[in-house]
Amino acid sequence: MNKPYSILLYYCYTPIADPETFREEHHLLCLELNLLGRIIISKEGLNGTVSGLKEDCDKYMEIVKADPRFAKVDFKVDESDKHAFAKLHVRTKAEIVHSGLLHIDPNVRTGIHLEPKEFKAMKDREDVVIMDMRSDYEYSVGRFKNAVTLDIENFREFPEKIDALKEELKGKKILTYCTGGIKCEKASAFLLEQGFEDVYQLHGGIIKYGKEAGGEDFEGKCYVFDNRVAVDVNTVNPKVISKCHVCGTEEDRMVNCANPVCNLHVPICEKCGWELEGACSTECKEHPEKRPYDGTGYYQKNLNGYNPLKGFNRRKTSNVSK
Repeated sequence: MNKPYSILLYYCYTPIADPETFREEHHLLCLELNLLGRIIISKEGLNGTVSGLKEDCDKYMEIVKADPRFAKVDFKVDESDKHAFAKLHVRTKAEIVHSGLLHIDPNVRTGIHLEPKEFKAMKDREDVVIMDMRSDYEYSVGRFKNAVTLDIENFREFPEKIDALKEELKGKKILTYCTGGIKCEKASAFLLEQGFEDVYQLHGGIIKYGKEAGGEDFEGKCYVFDNRVAVDVNTVNPKVISKCHVCGTEEDRMVNCANPVCNLHVPICEKCGWELEGACSTECKEHPEKRPYDGTGYYQKNLNGYNPLKGFNRRKTSNVSK
């Protein structure tokens, strides 16, 4: 049975002359279509993940792609039985994904884009290194078999890690990947800038690979930045690679520690979850601010008087009804 909601993941590197004006217009468009999620806008482009009723998401994709600046957007679409977000945030920032590589324009130079089937055909060759561009908490729950991972908490730490890997990567074809493809745009360009010659990237990332290549050899789950937390992508040879933070048994059920001061995001099995009342340790279980545990380990953020129209100088734009 088709689920009534869609979850969209997308990005586009394209010049936006007036990001703040576009931000306001785009925010109002999302409100008109009852979409929730997070969208980042900058002079270099657009990056978002939103949820809404299927027909509203279809309309949103139609409007976005009708703008010549975003005609090349590759939307990754998942079905859902409900919204994946509680709020809508549309913000302007210096970059659409924080890397610190402001001088790099992926429209000028970047790694060769591989479609999922091409990536699958290349990934096991002896002259190939698969490199994960994501943070440690993301790849801890799922990653490609034999992938090189970087000990980073944020993508902006990526450039400083590459120098130590130059000998290991020398003479290899480098296949980069991330959740939806956006980090690889600048990461692969940076690798080329550093003198690496054969650099490729998985177009559409792990999410697209799961849909078009069955997710083969992606072990574990894919961490996502919405209420689902982690999703299955491998329908060919799935494998659990993470372990319960408490007892060490195989587990890919991601839980936020019930102690909001800690808020550690780790795999915790259902048994330990109930025994510790959603906490990651005895100390956190006894913390006076510990949140009630309902068995999910997910805690909806307090809306705190959230008003999606706060700060707008106008309520309607001609773009909303286009």
